Amino acid sequence: MTVSAEGSGAIASTANTGQNLFGIICDVSGSMDGNKIQAAKNAIVQLVNLLPEHVFFFIVTGSTRATLTVPLTKASTENKQKAIAAVKKIQVGGTTAISTWLAAALEQFKKMPNALRQALLLTDGQNDRQDEQFLNQVILASEGIFQCDCRGVGTDWQVNQLQKISSKLLGTTDIIPNPSAIEADFRQILDKAMSKSVSDVAMRIWTPQGAKILFCKQVSPEIADISDRARAVKAQVVEYPTGAWAKAESRDYHFCIEVNAGNVGDEMLAGRASLICTVDGVENKVAEARILAIWTDDDAKSTKIDRRVAHYTGQAELAQSIQEGLEARARGDIEAATVKLGKAVKLAYKSGNEATAKLLRTVVDIEDAPTGTVKLKREVAKEDAMALETRSTKTTRIPKDR
Repeated sequence: MTVSAEGSGAIASTANTGQNLFGIICDVSGSMDGNKIQAAKNAIVQLVNLLPEHVFFFIVTGSTRATLTVPLTKASTENKQKAIAAVKKIQVGGTTAISTWLAAALEQFKKMPNALRQALLLTDGQNDRQDEQFLNQVILASEGIFQCDCRGVGTDWQVNQLQKISSKLLGTTDIIPNPSAIEADFRQILDKAMSKSVSDVAMRIWTPQGAKILFCKQVSPEIADISDRARAVKAQVVEYPTGAWAKAESRDYHFCIEVNAGNVGDEMLAGRASLICTVDGVENKVAEARILAIWTDDDAKSTKIDRRVAHYTGQAELAQSIQEGLEARARGDIEAATVKLGKAVKLAYKSGNEATAKLLRTVVDIEDAPTGTVKLKREVAKEDAMALETRSTKTTRIPKDR
């Protein structure tokens, strides 16, 4: 299923008329001392300056505890100046307890329930193990309240820790290898956040009695299994929250429905998918599509895979091969890493995913892309491996010539 928000489309016609609330969450633990914190402070100052006057914002800084450096306020000229002065006074020290940072941000976001709510979280280190249980609780409490893009600066943070946050909070995770690139990355996140026009969009699926939804995944612009986000609306109806949408945005979804057995020639309504937008507490159904199941004994029909499904299944396999290849490489299993990463190169070539192919070239020497013949590089920069890991889920659409 392809869902698009276009200037003249149904999603755009229900655009949110409320406010935007942007939250900045910055790590100020001891490891951020030096170039990292100075670059982060400079980037935050630039973000504050770039905020449109109608936008509300706040700034949370955190280490062992969270500090509300700038409470929720409107981005007026006077308030911006006060915020910038507070940012310039930020000091570093302490360990990393991300649960306290998110909890402080959550309290601010709750004050504007009808706003488009987006957070940016920057850290450079690993979360304290003792904080994991509390972090899981805060993430659960934050779901559906705000979205959060996570960025790790340097190479001392763990990809899976930030991906756990961004996945649940409908955001993204990426690496900023060098502190000098923080400002440019922050600008991109702000631009994307300010482009959002609808804050609460959900895909709702009805299935007949006896049918079961096996999975639901976003497959473009990046792969995200959203099956565990399903929430029951009523009997036989579930919905999957998809977060805020921009005025011109398109996403692809892949889902699978298991139905009761039928006879050759039977045709049934296997499901009905609807797109639901909630604006200022009012629910709007903006699109609906029927899903038909037809029984056949024609092998040519029953074995044919829709080209879009085949394409994105291959993209999911590509991401999995990269993850497994990097894991094998990390534990020293050269043979398994070569096989998996070679398979990834082959899949990237076949699907035309040049962005991922370029990242793969930082960890392997490609001898023949069509067959996936590669050799592992002996020396690989840690930031290159982390970039490949964080960006492996980004997909490419079907080439136009197919």
